[in-house]
Amino acid sequence: MRSASLLEQRLAPELERLKAGNLYRVRRVVEGAHGAQITVNGKACINFCSNDYLGLASDPRIATAARKALSETGTGSGAAALVSGYNREHCALEEELAAYTGRARALLFSTGWAANLGVLRALLGKNDTLIADELNHASLIDGGRLSGATYVRVPHLGVDEYQNALASAKGNVIVATDSVFSMDGDLASLPALAELCRTHKATLMVDDAHGFGVREIPQQAEIYVATLGKSLGCAGAFVAGSETLIEYLIQRARSWVFSTAPPPALAAAARESLRIIQSEPALRQQLETNILRFRDGARQLGIVLKDSTTAIQPLIVGEEKTALALSQYLFERGLWVAAIRPPTVPASTSRLRITLSAAHASEQIDRLLAVLSQGLKC
Repeated sequence: MRSASLLEQRLAPELERLKAGNLYRVRRVVEGAHGAQITVNGKACINFCSNDYLGLASDPRIATAARKALSETGTGSGAAALVSGYNREHCALEEELAAYTGRARALLFSTGWAANLGVLRALLGKNDTLIADELNHASLIDGGRLSGATYVRVPHLGVDEYQNALASAKGNVIVATDSVFSMDGDLASLPALAELCRTHKATLMVDDAHGFGVREIPQQAEIYVATLGKSLGCAGAFVAGSETLIEYLIQRARSWVFSTAPPPALAAAARESLRIIQSEPALRQQLETNILRFRDGARQLGIVLKDSTTAIQPLIVGEEKTALALSQYLFERGLWVAAIRPPTVPASTSRLRITLSAAHASEQIDRLLAVLSQGLKC
């Protein structure tokens, strides 16, 4: 038998600690399309833990657009965009995203993580300041740390604390925030932050990953970041802003400069998604209807949710073990809702992060409410 290496000897106890603390994470295998009705680990389930807010991830029109582009452009771009990887599909998508967001230009990134890291490392240095909400996405947190700038994290939604931080900030100053916070579903105070930025000559950067496509575009953001893998049901991300901003990022955003461009077929798929969300407002209206149905039903059953008007509807249960048990109870009854535990969320706030989609039928939402009510009584 092979003896464990020094690395394995160091890592194994940490894995055991995670298991003992109910913090160990495992993957489940999905078969087929990733829609509201899904097969996971061989079990048919209704999916209530996806960010596919408009139900487009399995839309056949988008798959058709991708297949057409595959036949014309192949499976890969072959190089970074500055070398030979910049396809006409990438160019067209950037132009359409810029128009949709009301910005002069847009720049396509492979992931939202790459976009946030690329922006913050390109625009900030050791003599600058980043001021950010403490519950921002991890990519904004890591981007801020890697930038070398003075990094000031303010209490969640703390407008007064932003003002205090801005009053003493040095160098170039960026205020960065999620628009819709991914674990709580609540909203940043963008008008107030924009006014503070104007007063203190700072730049507002907004990560609209969970708002893009389902909420109005926040025009206050000088730097606008969003992903294509949530409401658009595709993959990738982009930064939108002024001509000068985008040209500067092309020169200096390392996560863009040194990354192979996404497959052109993904860009073609995202173009079709963008066309659909603009031409079919009923999708967004259906999502709003589903959110209201779920919240009204929860209130009638005495299920206490976080105060969220978005598709993200967290049910805080507290302890990790409780969240896992409730998630498993639902899964055994054909409902997939992930248990979210630290370090993704603060200690003692483990939860079920219930997410709704325009693709959910009324009876599916009602079934979730009924089984959830039963599970909470166990």
